[in-house]
Amino acid sequence: MPEQLLARVETCYQQAEDFFKCQFPRPEVSFKLRGQKAGVAHLDENKLRFNPQLYRENQEDFLRQTVAHEVAHLVAHQLFGHRIQPHGEEWQLIMRGVYELPPNRCHNYEVKRRKVTRYLYRCACADDHPFSAQRHALVARGRRYYCRRCRVTLVFSGEQSQA
Repeated sequence: MPEQLLARVETCYQQAEDFFKCQFPRPEVSFKLRGQKAGVAHLDENKLRFNPQLYRENQEDFLRQTVAHEVAHLVAHQLFGHRIQPHGEEWQLIMRGVYELPPNRCHNYEVKRRKVTRYLYRCACADDHPFSAQRHALVARGRRYYCRRCRVTLVFSGEQSQA
């Protein structure tokens, strides 16, 4: 776990405590997030998860903006409860007032997409129907899928493609 990231989480909490004049329980922090999201706040578990690859590739902005963004979710939840919108006025107040950062909903980090195998299924109209590995496995367990146009059961062609 990068020490800089943990230190930034603590700094964000200290800023929130100074601003709101109250204590906040510290979250569990993990680096087990993949895909397009830079960070996720699990409100009821008081947990933060961060994407290690996006952290490595965008360290400065990640520490400044992304960490504050996710901490603000937990702080807003603890102050205002369940009924607030994820990026609503309470969260925006914290981003602007406490952290003096723009309340950006999304990051603009470049995300490298991994290659995904598609399993090609065919029907009577000879169209290709690419299936994910998960859907292909469901077919192997007996699930059937039908073409929306010709209504014939889709059958695995034996071919795969990389997308």
